[in-house]
Amino acid sequence: MNALRSVVFAILFATTLAQAQPWPAKPVRFVVPFAPGGTTDILARIVGQQLAEGLGQPFVIENRAGAGGNIGAAEVAKAAPDGYTILMGTPGTQAINQYIYDKMPYDTEKDFAAVSFVARVPNVLVVHPGLGLKSLKQLIDYARANPNKLNSASPGAGSTGHLSLELFKKLTGVQIQHVPYKGSGPALNDLIAGQVQMTIDNLPSALPHIQSGKLVALGVTTEQKVAVLPEVPTIASVAPGYEASSWFVVMAPAGTPAPIVQELSGEIDKLLRKPAVLERMKTLGADPVGGTPEQLADHLAAEVKKWRDVARASGAKVD
Repeated sequence: MNALRSVVFAILFATTLAQAQPWPAKPVRFVVPFAPGGTTDILARIVGQQLAEGLGQPFVIENRAGAGGNIGAAEVAKAAPDGYTILMGTPGTQAINQYIYDKMPYDTEKDFAAVSFVARVPNVLVVHPGLGLKSLKQLIDYARANPNKLNSASPGAGSTGHLSLELFKKLTGVQIQHVPYKGSGPALNDLIAGQVQMTIDNLPSALPHIQSGKLVALGVTTEQKVAVLPEVPTIASVAPGYEASSWFVVMAPAGTPAPIVQELSGEIDKLLRKPAVLERMKTLGADPVGGTPEQLADHLAAEVKKWRDVARASGAKVD
């Protein structure tokens, strides 16, 4: 009997010790629901590297692309809520997709816990230089004279690139074909190669190709011009009322313990104030945000309503 008690005590002690281990006690999966090379991936790698340095465990980036981000987001939604799987969420995964996909593999509002608002990012309309187009007016005139001849890539169905295109089409009356990809990287590669003619994508993804001359920027999607591209006009200057920007947020599975969510959120807040991170974000054209999980939850609620209205107005649907 004494031997049995000793075994039971040892098991209980080991269990209690394991539960008492401070988080994180092992590597954390950081799921990016798009292919490498896009803004979601770029920002996740910046944040992941800084978190690893601050918390002493690797934050391993895992790219799980497909279905407009739904595949990667669903992995996180269904993961154990123990703090060892997190998501870099986007407007598509956290707001838009539920309104354009007939079937969703997760519940956008019930299956996630808000952690941290990483950054806001403008989108930019870029074209292949071979088109010879130098302004938004020239693009609109060309599209009107050549209905559906232009093919516009996007990082995926339901991405802000997709909905930004649909809003552009609606406000200008042009007909342009949408071509979805599994992330900004593949979309931009095909645009540079001339397989498609244009895209509206997150500024950090497109900026190096604009600066190298491989792509021509015609307009930004924000209400105001952006500092890193001061000569590029707003799309609203030719399509009044146009505005569509992107954002990137860290999410965890619903039920993740509040102390872990708070610690992770606080650590991200700290890293977003580091001079080196601020400078890196600035060069990308991204605006760091931070804040509490509660503030992020309020932002997400407002964005769900906004993008619901845009999606319904555009009529965009994915089977």
